[in-house]
Amino acid sequence: MKNNLKKYFPIFVLPTLIAFIIAFVAPFIMGLGLSFTKFVTVTDAHFVGLSNYIKIFTDPNHDFANAFVFTAIFTLVSVITVNVFAFALALLLTRKMKGTNFFRSVFFLPNLIGGIVLGYIWQLLINGVLDKLVGSDITMSSTYGFWGLVILNNWQLIGYMMVIYIAGIQNVPTDLLEAAQIDGASPAKTLFKVTIPMVMPSITICMFLTLTNSFKMFDQNLALTAGAPGKTTQMLALDIYKTFFGRGVAWQGVGQAKAVIFFIVVAIISFIQLRATNKKEVEH
Repeated sequence: MKNNLKKYFPIFVLPTLIAFIIAFVAPFIMGLGLSFTKFVTVTDAHFVGLSNYIKIFTDPNHDFANAFVFTAIFTLVSVITVNVFAFALALLLTRKMKGTNFFRSVFFLPNLIGGIVLGYIWQLLINGVLDKLVGSDITMSSTYGFWGLVILNNWQLIGYMMVIYIAGIQNVPTDLLEAAQIDGASPAKTLFKVTIPMVMPSITICMFLTLTNSFKMFDQNLALTAGAPGKTTQMLALDIYKTFFGRGVAWQGVGQAKAVIFFIVVAIISFIQLRATNKKEVEH
């Protein structure tokens, strides 16, 4: 078996590896190089050293810093709310009750809708509510925009994370739960001492997916608020887009430099999160 795997491994892996290099590795390396240049197209790039990175941090508007703070706060709130609600739904839908398969499908459906469509749908819904309550819309306040994005993100991701949590909860050995019940453990103690430790692999996956999706949010942000009012609800991906396409040729290299920093930040935060939650898995 091992000999066959070694023999046919290159045949099956090589096409995927070539596609990965062409579609991801090569553009990333090219983008990294372009972040040190001034360019209109990739064929007329001129090396400018660190000036693009310096422009990011010396920009009097502080667009990148403001977008980073807003994105970080949004991501923190989203990671907590999405995972708490998804785990609660998973607990509810793993009990023996009628219609669980139907409700699982219903909660998962929002994940299948595109971000742009979701953004415009929730813009109509939220603006309708705000118009009746305060005579305003979502673009009149950064607070409205922030919580609008949080609600949208929760509505889209909770069903997906719920499915992962359901798979994890269903794999918890029933003898452990029965032993806890026999020992007189309360439902809360069973949850925190047995179920959650056993579901830590699912928690690791869900936290990683929620964190990265929240940090990289673009289309929902563009459709729901487009950064309004002003740029107070502008997230990092949207800020990079507007820098690259909205501030002229001189800022395209700066937009590329922002994209590189964005990648590094998301990679570092994701790595820290994975190490922290994986450590919990090993401990338990």
